[in-house]
Amino acid sequence: MNQNRAFLLFAWVAVAILLAFEWTRFSTTPTTPPPAPVAPVVADAGSAGLPSLADAPTSPATPAAASTDAGLPTVADAPQATATATVAAPAADASAASVEILTDVLRLRVESTGGTLVFAELLDYPLDQENPDKGNVILFDLEPSRFEIAQTGWLSTATAPGADARYAFETPASTLALADGATSVELPLVWRDAASGLTVRKVYTFTRGSYAIGVRHEVINEGSAAFTGNLYQQLLRVPPPPPPKHAMFTNPETFSFVGAAWYSTADHFEKRKFEDFVDDGTLDKTVTNGWIAMLQHHFVSAWVPPKDQPQVFSVHAVDGGRFAARSVGQAVTVPPGGSDRVDLTLWVGPKLQDPMAQVHPSLPLSLDYGIFSFLAQPLFWVLNWLHGLFGNWGWAIIGIVVILKLLLYPVSAKQYQSMARMRAVAPRIEQLKERYGEDRMKFNQAMMELYQKEKINPLGGCLPMLVPIPIFLALYWVLLESVELRQAPWMLWIDNLTAPDPLFILPALNLAVMWATQKLTPSPGMDPMQKKVLQWMPVIFGVMFAFFPSGLVLYWLTNGVLGLAQQWWMTKRYGGPTTPAVAKAK
Repeated sequence: MNQNRAFLLFAWVAVAILLAFEWTRFSTTPTTPPPAPVAPVVADAGSAGLPSLADAPTSPATPAAASTDAGLPTVADAPQATATATVAAPAADASAASVEILTDVLRLRVESTGGTLVFAELLDYPLDQENPDKGNVILFDLEPSRFEIAQTGWLSTATAPGADARYAFETPASTLALADGATSVELPLVWRDAASGLTVRKVYTFTRGSYAIGVRHEVINEGSAAFTGNLYQQLLRVPPPPPPKHAMFTNPETFSFVGAAWYSTADHFEKRKFEDFVDDGTLDKTVTNGWIAMLQHHFVSAWVPPKDQPQVFSVHAVDGGRFAARSVGQAVTVPPGGSDRVDLTLWVGPKLQDPMAQVHPSLPLSLDYGIFSFLAQPLFWVLNWLHGLFGNWGWAIIGIVVILKLLLYPVSAKQYQSMARMRAVAPRIEQLKERYGEDRMKFNQAMMELYQKEKINPLGGCLPMLVPIPIFLALYWVLLESVELRQAPWMLWIDNLTAPDPLFILPALNLAVMWATQKLTPSPGMDPMQKKVLQWMPVIFGVMFAFFPSGLVLYWLTNGVLGLAQQWWMTKRYGGPTTPAVAKAK
């Protein structure tokens, strides 16, 4: 019996199984194909499954008790008019006016129809570092296969600007750029209804170096009747195209979560895949001081409503194979001759933790590290600190491995000490195996007596092997999901830590280290089949790691080199001869 060796095999297999579990649990291949390239239409509330005023939240303090079929709170005191504004996709109009906005980090486009943000390009994030001609990451676009937009509008029994309202740009130019030395630039749009005397100004504010966009709504009532309405904001998109079949699990884009997410102080961070939108219902959650978002690998778009104002969050599958994440605000009443304003924030960009925290303290939770988030967050903090120290993410990875090895030294020392003592008695265990032959019961009893005599705890090094596994998986997700490491260089031929090693040098070195570690690990009493399986483990893992991002291989290689050195030292110190060998059986 060789519990130590069995546990080593178990630890390796456990890593593989948990790793596979983490890969597959975020699989988001859409069950609904992307919509055909047809012009979207403005559907009525019933056919699109979108709320009208009757479905909006009411007072600032408490939501109404009644609810509609959609499960949303009603405005109890709202007059029931025959015509209501709807939340829907803007009507397609090739002649619709638009303005392009250019900052130091974003290139965007806003259309006059609905004042909708329909294009967002991240200028500092190329799709492929090696092929800049492929362009940059685009989050918002009207192109059917990657359709995504950000909308706002008003729900009211009176005439109010919804998603299909035609705004006028107060800025006459077709392009608006952030001027040199300026910290921000504004894009104002205006909608007026002469009959009611209602004017709504929507003002976008773009700030230098920021992916947070301010969206201010100013309501001016010059009519003779009070205006009551509910401001909504939503993100509307299609699921991504299915990943290439040849990508398998080696491309993080194929298994990272893509779908809707939201945060509430009661339930904290929650998310939903697109294929679960219908089966899991429309959500309809009343939230204060939260946010609602669309997530994908490394990037996020999120609406952050006004602070301390209740919202109703909902998710919907709408016509055309599209999915909506929506927030409907509390009722705003503007008396005749009065005015009011509502300020929102839209984040469109990478999952940068510190800048997102400035927008909302919980918005960094959109960087989802899975079930090991409680370990991943402090690991990222240390990794980020090391990057500030070294100025390079590759050296930061090596540095965090050294720190983890030092912290886990008491645990690993017991593991390697136990393995060294097991190696010292290995010849005697082989003699016991020869002596008792097929009588496994007597062999196991004799081996346990030997362990007791030599004061060897066969489980002493087994359980410590399991301690680093969750740490490895947590750091795995940190390296995989943190956009700060996206396409970051290390040195020499490694110019992208999130891509596989182009020369396969790191995987080859990792395979060699795993093979040497296996040779130092004792295997007395193990049957030939188990030995053959373990002999192939370094090869299997070595081939698998050849397709991993080089940053992960660098971490595993550094961890293996330090572990091999520690194991060699412990073997030299504790692996010497013990008591004389047992006598050979007659």
